[in-house]
Amino acid sequence: MPSALTDLSRYPIVQAPMAGGVSCPQLVAAVAEAGGLGFLAAGYKTADGMYDEIKQLRALTGQPFGVNLFMPQPTVADPSAVAVYRHQLAGESAWYETPLGESDSCGDDGYEAKLAILLEDPVPVVSFTFGCPTRDTLDAFAAVGTYTVVTVTTPEEAQAAQWAGADAVCAQGVEAGGHQSTHRDDPEADGLGTGLLCLVAQVCETVQIPVIATGGLMRGSQIAAVLAAGAEAAQLGTAFVICPESGAPLLHKQALTNPLFVRTTLTRAFSGRPARGLVNRFVREHGPYAPAAYPQVHQLTAALRAAAAKAGDAQGMALWAGQGHRMARELPAGRLVGLLAEELDAARAAVSTRSTQ
Repeated sequence: MPSALTDLSRYPIVQAPMAGGVSCPQLVAAVAEAGGLGFLAAGYKTADGMYDEIKQLRALTGQPFGVNLFMPQPTVADPSAVAVYRHQLAGESAWYETPLGESDSCGDDGYEAKLAILLEDPVPVVSFTFGCPTRDTLDAFAAVGTYTVVTVTTPEEAQAAQWAGADAVCAQGVEAGGHQSTHRDDPEADGLGTGLLCLVAQVCETVQIPVIATGGLMRGSQIAAVLAAGAEAAQLGTAFVICPESGAPLLHKQALTNPLFVRTTLTRAFSGRPARGLVNRFVREHGPYAPAAYPQVHQLTAALRAAAAKAGDAQGMALWAGQGHRMARELPAGRLVGLLAEELDAARAAVSTRSTQ
């Protein structure tokens, strides 16, 4: 196992795991070859699909990389609320001429099978989203030399991850694009997350393990700020969505800097769990009524989202994006990593110069 988080890459720059095809092997390899730490996203994939991507990635790079897993979710959704939402989406189904998906109560996308593969054929890093694994699981990864990271949104979640044996935590601020990684999906807390700089400071005061900071980061100067706040690395997602190696649909990439999409919001409209994305027609019309029902809502809307993308209709897609999306730069991933590192060095040099004047 690496003795420290900084042993995993040349730069303290992590490419976030983005489920749904964005974090493909080509993107992860480009980031890793440039000196960052890239992550494959195993969420929504079968165990075999995950392993196939790992094999593809290993053929592209010999640098360290990570694999992210979604934690299985307890069955707490109200079936009647899901049924009402299904009825509300009937118009979308007719418009896109696509049947709604069949929702069930199973939130396990092959989690145990994925664990078995990753323990039998270890990768350098494994991270977890939507919860914290058991100590037995984290100890098993430690035994095979895998570095483990648990994504957290509060100091309490970070402390629980440290107690369970995680090697590091990834502190996710409310600015982050995509799903909020809270361990307890509480509808009453929607939109009440903590800003990144404040969260990093709180988490660093709570735990004694390394902290990765994520949420709205798009420039090297912002990376310098979270490092100064106590983080050992910065994780960026939206910044990499627009890269040519990214597996995001072209419409998604274009929307990030399209003046038609001026803001983001947290919504349950597409998955039943709060996630930050660009405000489009689907979010405006269905977001206020979407129930707290993951993965049932995700299963309901999957075909609709695919149909919207096929039709070239960005107004019906899940356009996940962090609050800094308008700062996205259309650069190859390797060049972006290098530029971020240059900006980080410049920001640090500026601070050093001011402190000696």
